[in-house]
Amino acid sequence: MANAAIHCAGAPLLAKALAMSKLNELMARGTELLGSDYAILCGAMSWVSERHLVSAISNAGGFGVIACGAMTPELLDAEIAATRTLTKRGFGVNLITMHPQLFDLIAVCTSHGVGHVVLAGGLPPKGSLEAIKASGAKVICFTPTLALGKKLVRSGVDALVIEGMEAGGHIGPVSTSVLAQEILPELAGEVPIFVAGGIGRGEAIAGYLEMGASGVQLGTRFVCATESIAHPAFKKAFIRASARDAIASVQIDPRLPVIPVRALKNAGTEAFTAKQREVANLLDAGTVDMPAAQLEIEHYWAGALRRAVIDGDVENGSLMAGQSVGMVTGEESVAEIIASLARQAEAALQTRG
Repeated sequence: MANAAIHCAGAPLLAKALAMSKLNELMARGTELLGSDYAILCGAMSWVSERHLVSAISNAGGFGVIACGAMTPELLDAEIAATRTLTKRGFGVNLITMHPQLFDLIAVCTSHGVGHVVLAGGLPPKGSLEAIKASGAKVICFTPTLALGKKLVRSGVDALVIEGMEAGGHIGPVSTSVLAQEILPELAGEVPIFVAGGIGRGEAIAGYLEMGASGVQLGTRFVCATESIAHPAFKKAFIRASARDAIASVQIDPRLPVIPVRALKNAGTEAFTAKQREVANLLDAGTVDMPAAQLEIEHYWAGALRRAVIDGDVENGSLMAGQSVGMVTGEESVAEIIASLARQAEAALQTRG
């Protein structure tokens, strides 16, 4: 009887150990690619994913990613150097493919020996993948469709990110769960794939890993980290919000191929609608051409986001947030967030046997 009691007492510990082992096994391709403890990428959020948050995520065992956004090569150079002073762990840099100085930015990453470059915003321009890989860095690309994913794999990318419409910021039209079902069975055997969009708890992470993903990317969940430099008013807006408050912007003129942006509804949301009308009128008057019109829209978002994140103007600025914002209930350290996600994922795997 005593031996049986000891055996029963040890069973939960054994089950937990097996769950931890299973989580490590499911993330193995992702952690090997990133050189991290957990295959959890930090979403590249302009003004938020900077040196402090990026280094904190890498130090906690995840993988931080600097959001280059509209930075000049000089600014990116300084940001990478500053991040290096805060962490000895690896981190990546997210570059926008439409940036006019993309190749200069790639050269900056190369000069710093950045090991991972994440390309977002469309099909990488000719020569960009080769320029990154020539430095020895790994290339991770976003794909909104299976067809583009196959093309990127043939092009030699090292990993893919599939991001659903539940995410914050610029979004596509398809949900995370549908993209995962379409793409993971086809391409997960080819390259590591990270799933993003609407992920706020470890149970979801476990589910996507079991479907074949090698890891995940989270952005919204880290906005209210204590290490995040986001303004207290910005964080408070996130903590108060529910999933239904994060809405997608509306395109009012078919001539302007505006990529929808998911953000918390406020006066800034209405201002964007007015901005679209203003730019459409400029097009009608022949004052600007289409590329200039699109650039005008992007400049609006960059400025509006800075007003909210840095200045704390949560009424008129842009509160870009994913639908997982409802799961952000308070300010926690990055280490606490990652540990909580891991515990939840392990518990889910333990429950599933």
